[in-house]
Amino acid sequence: MNQDRKKFFGSLAIPALLVTLMWVVKVAEMAFSVDLTTWGVIPRTAEGLWGILTMPFLHADWEHLLTNTTAMLVLGTALYYCYPTLANRIMLISWLFSGALTWCIGRPGTIHVGASAVIYSLNLFLILSGFIRRNRMLIVISLIMVFLYGSFVWGMIPAFAKAFNENEKDISWEGHLSGAIVGTLLALIYRKKGPQKEEHHWDEDDDDTPDNTDEKPYWDVPTPSDEDLKVEYRFRR
Repeated sequence: MNQDRKKFFGSLAIPALLVTLMWVVKVAEMAFSVDLTTWGVIPRTAEGLWGILTMPFLHADWEHLLTNTTAMLVLGTALYYCYPTLANRIMLISWLFSGALTWCIGRPGTIHVGASAVIYSLNLFLILSGFIRRNRMLIVISLIMVFLYGSFVWGMIPAFAKAFNENEKDISWEGHLSGAIVGTLLALIYRKKGPQKEEHHWDEDDDDTPDNTDEKPYWDVPTPSDEDLKVEYRFRR
């Protein structure tokens, strides 16, 4: 139990650090009355390239930040707990490539902020990896992610963006879609790394032969030799 608790808190460390930095940025905005959202991803512009690094730390309002805080803690902790050897790589690639893809496909003149792209990438990675690997524990995690965040799929479709916000332009469906694409590719690329399907290896003693018995199984009965075979012939008139 202590080992599991230690592993859990260790898995929580990096997601908690990222969330803390997100809150520090938002508090600094409020304290100094500045708007840092202009440092987000601005599609297909040179100045917007910086947003690939800064976008996950910037949020439009407190509600946006609170939603992403909960999701980052849940998904990030699940990632580091279930895939400890891959977690840093998955997090970094999700961070960079989801932002880069948003920069490529985003609508001109828009600014994209928030950790949603990274969250979508982690979510799709966790959901697909469990089913691809056919590992029972990971499948359970996948089902939990589907239950908690399965409805996020509508955030990738412009026509359904209003289901998340009254103003469609406030939703970065491009960022959501970019994250989902990156997470799906990561689940496929790294499907053979990390935890795999459990395989039971039978031991030599795993048979049905009773331990305390003088009877031998039929395959252990020695084959009689020619000397042991005697044939008697009797004739009757």
